[in-house]
Amino acid sequence: MKSTVKKNDWPALATALGDRFPSASLHTAVRAWASSAPAGGRWGLAFSGGADSLALLLLLWAHWPERRAGLLALHFNHRLRGRDSVADVAFCRRVCASLGIAFVLGEWKHARKGASEAEARAARFEFFERELLKRRIKALWFGHQQNDIAETALMRLARGGGTAGLAAPRPLQTMPDGRVHLRPLLTLQKKAIEQALRKEGASWREDASNATGDYFRNRVRHEVLPAWIMAASDRDALAGAALSRELLDEDDVALENWLDGIAAFDAEGRLDIKALTGKPRAIIRRALYRWLVLQKDAGDLSRQGFALLLAMVEQGGATRFSLGSGGFAVIRKGWLFFEKNSHSASILSR
Repeated sequence: MKSTVKKNDWPALATALGDRFPSASLHTAVRAWASSAPAGGRWGLAFSGGADSLALLLLLWAHWPERRAGLLALHFNHRLRGRDSVADVAFCRRVCASLGIAFVLGEWKHARKGASEAEARAARFEFFERELLKRRIKALWFGHQQNDIAETALMRLARGGGTAGLAAPRPLQTMPDGRVHLRPLLTLQKKAIEQALRKEGASWREDASNATGDYFRNRVRHEVLPAWIMAASDRDALAGAALSRELLDEDDVALENWLDGIAAFDAEGRLDIKALTGKPRAIIRRALYRWLVLQKDAGDLSRQGFALLLAMVEQGGATRFSLGSGGFAVIRKGWLFFEKNSHSASILSR
């Protein structure tokens, strides 16, 4: 059915898209969170101007009208695509102005040609965190959808990810600082989102760099994923990946709760190895990883280094294992604790 909405009439487009994707089609966990969120609290959303983030913006506007005045669209200009990046900013400003949504622009001051995907992401999230903290906003919405689930799973399988990594991206994710990340579109596929926008006469911004093979995700997106979907033949591979993500997330939460119940950490952050005796390796691995995260002076531990330290924790014997120039992982009398390098400590105290 052809849309009767005038092209890029954003309020009308938002209403029409909300009819195509009623709130019941969005992820249950996100809807439950939104219904219990305190009234008056502001919501931030990552808005690149692409189809996914545009659909997110329009659906938030359509389904939560009481939140419109408190919505904040965050656009980060990576300054890597010249005039196209400038046009992205102008497009996002127009959409937000039409909908009456506050708009904040951030720019990557240290942008450089050949920057890695990880560097660009880190700069973008630093901007998000800074702006949300400034305004005391605790909720940040993202436009990830089912294709993103499959892409992330394939990438992390290639790197050897466990349940925590393969359960990403999560619909509802609480960050260490208490901020919440929300992804309501994980029940939808990219094709369906783009078809709905196109039928309603909406335009969006395309990042030409996404079509290149410069980044690992792009190669997975354009070469691996289409072949994988086609090979699945009579199965909906994307829906299958989304279901697997849900199941892995459930397992991950169960293992985390099990570890919490053991109470293996004392007030000083030491790990009680005796409390882990007889527990499955998955629990011991999580306990060790959680302990490492707490060690601010420890260097990055390689996969091989982690495997060695894990074996030492399982054996439980006295150990002194280097964690870089900052210090050592020490096992003594059934406890794992961090011991600072005396040379580093003396430098820091000067």
